[in-house]
Amino acid sequence: MSTNKPRDVQVYPIATDTRILRSRSWSRLRFEIEYALAKGTTANSYLIESDKTAIIDPPGETFTEIYLEALQQRFHVEELDYVILGHVNPNRAATLKALLEIAPQITFVFSNPGAKNLRGALENPDLQILVMRGEETLDLGNGHNLQFIPTPNPRYADQLCTYDPQTEILYTDKLFGAHVCGDQVFDEGWEIYNEDRRYYFDCLMAPHARQIETALDKLADFPVRMYATGHGPLVRYGLIDLTKAYREWSQQQTSADLTVALIYASAYGNTATLAQAIARGITKAGVAVESINCEFTEPEEIRAAVEKAGGFIMGSPTLGGHAPTPVQTALGIVLSTATNNKLAGVFGSFGWSGEAVDLIEGKLKDAGYRFGFDTIRVKFKPNDATLQLCEEAGTDFAQALKKARKVRSPSQPATSVEQAVGRIVGSLCVLTAKEGDRSSAMLASWVSQASFSPPGLTIAVAKERAVETLTHSGNKFVLNILKEGNHLGLMKHFLKPFGPGQDRFADVAAQEAENGSPILTDALAYLECSVQNRMESGDHWLVYATVESGKVLNQDSVTAVHHRKSATHY
Repeated sequence: MSTNKPRDVQVYPIATDTRILRSRSWSRLRFEIEYALAKGTTANSYLIESDKTAIIDPPGETFTEIYLEALQQRFHVEELDYVILGHVNPNRAATLKALLEIAPQITFVFSNPGAKNLRGALENPDLQILVMRGEETLDLGNGHNLQFIPTPNPRYADQLCTYDPQTEILYTDKLFGAHVCGDQVFDEGWEIYNEDRRYYFDCLMAPHARQIETALDKLADFPVRMYATGHGPLVRYGLIDLTKAYREWSQQQTSADLTVALIYASAYGNTATLAQAIARGITKAGVAVESINCEFTEPEEIRAAVEKAGGFIMGSPTLGGHAPTPVQTALGIVLSTATNNKLAGVFGSFGWSGEAVDLIEGKLKDAGYRFGFDTIRVKFKPNDATLQLCEEAGTDFAQALKKARKVRSPSQPATSVEQAVGRIVGSLCVLTAKEGDRSSAMLASWVSQASFSPPGLTIAVAKERAVETLTHSGNKFVLNILKEGNHLGLMKHFLKPFGPGQDRFADVAAQEAENGSPILTDALAYLECSVQNRMESGDHWLVYATVESGKVLNQDSVTAVHHRKSATHY
């Protein structure tokens, strides 16, 4: 997909009196973990024109100018009655202010938690706002008697879904979306989006699985023929399957027997972004996250989550040299609730100083807690490298929890089946990948040729591997095949534990391949590969990639192979 296309707005009728305006960005929009697949995105907005007119979810300031231009070409914006918001963030404020300038009579329709946020974001205490708590309806005429369903979660405490009984469309805001950009308005051939929808869920929804299950229960009461999502294609053909998948993925999280309480507050969204990246690292390692935004959470709920969790992580911005009051309250609850044998972690973002992070770290150290990663301090907005560090820190934290549990459980001898499976021999390789500021590598022996034409191979990548994020469809990597004789040095190097964000290539001889990934110059051969698709296989992803180029670097050597004694050990 070309990333050089200019941003545009695609307008399309989707039902009676209803149009979608898809503001399209063909390249990645911003530094947040859910955009990491770099497939672009669409910011979907909807226009209902009946006796009364309403816009649902105008896009952020990236699209303000082209969105308003597209809107004014098709509709008298100065006559607009309502703007309905699934959630509010500072990024959307510019578009809302521009709409108010054209049509000052606008009434905003929003959830109760969002009304205060909206007045603050628009710096206007006198906005006309209709607060929808779940019982109220809004009649636009001609059967468009809109119903509203609050579906809050810690990241989006103000999230509101909207249902139109006339068209049987459910406007789902963040739910059921995907960050992909293309010409398809609907999800024909919906299975091609499975990977993107799963990744979107894992990044945005998995840390809030309990609240997602509650939202699914609420939404199940409505006869729906289409999900009008905030991002990506509209869900029509795959609606039943995606709803079922959301239920299954949520239950995987809520049924996990090991959890981390992730407690934070966020002033400008930066700390929430860090929390999201840490949560992604934890969940990919097979540990569940109970995400808690302490600005919107009752003390008893925080206490219960900390008691249940195997460990806890606290995050805070610094405002006026201090931690916000909700964070200080939460810290007091944690110190009085969590036994000091629980694993702890601290992170935060700040503008000029980071006293809040230092305060939390100091209090936890004084209380004798052990830390699962070095405290993370981020000045201003995080970048890709920072988010990679956060994700890897989350994975390390989860692995430390699992290791502690394993130590408490007596190890069992390998069964005869495990011993037999362990006798499957594989070549020793190192997978290396680089994209932008992010790079990673892993030692691999579960590699097999999978096709002749085109030449292709499969690699099993453990879900908790740091490099996993760089092995989605469309990603490029290099497979370095090690040679017998000198492989032990490279094997030892890539088997050692790396700290979060640590450069895997600092002490090895490497050069850049055409696809940007490192070639290990001491390898026997290398293959430059492009990921075509992948399949979930238990605790691994089975990645299928085609080979685009390659070379044997040493004609006189043979491939190093790996002999194991059990299927449960490397």
